[in-house]
Amino acid sequence: MRADQTVVTMPDMTPPAPLHFHFDFISPFGYFASLQVEALAQRHGRTVEWHPMLLGVSVLKVMGLKPLLDTPLKGPYTERDVLRYAREHGLQMARAPSDPVMNPLPSARAQAWVRQHRPQHAGALAQAIYRSYWCEGKDLSFADTLRALELPAGLTGDEVATAAASEEASALLKAEVNAAIEAGIFGSPTLVVDGEPFWGVDKLEQAERWLARGGW
Repeated sequence: MRADQTVVTMPDMTPPAPLHFHFDFISPFGYFASLQVEALAQRHGRTVEWHPMLLGVSVLKVMGLKPLLDTPLKGPYTERDVLRYAREHGLQMARAPSDPVMNPLPSARAQAWVRQHRPQHAGALAQAIYRSYWCEGKDLSFADTLRALELPAGLTGDEVATAAASEEASALLKAEVNAAIEAGIFGSPTLVVDGEPFWGVDKLEQAERWLARGGW
């Protein structure tokens, strides 16, 4: 190469890695975080991968702990914290944390199926389920109850309900749950940024600082 030649370096066109959002529909804190995670990602040029998980597996079976609301002393505080957060952010909740918990399997299976087959609608489905369960107080314990969800064009309630009852969706959810445990995910919500996990809705602010600074 001659001394007067200039080396031109091509810009790196590789898109940044997505943020991985792990959540359980029975988690009110997962619901709160679901309202913020897309905007957080967009502010940093990222996308979101929506991963359903099951607290009944990670907390009860793997960690051997009681459900949070059934834990002495911590349970009443948690309920107070949920309601306080909702009031602070002006969120209407028809369901209280102490209300009977739905069976999360149909919703989680539907989410796993949509993540596999309609990934562009994964966020909209998660938010529709969360809205129906926590804002409207509906029990989504059975696949057929998903038919009434308000969904974007390209995804129907009938399709979601049918998928939720399928063996494929069951297998997809099992794979999601196993992968989350292998990755060390134990709570909802957990946001993973380039391999760095942030657990809890209160950690989203720290995750944003991490993104802005490129870690520390």
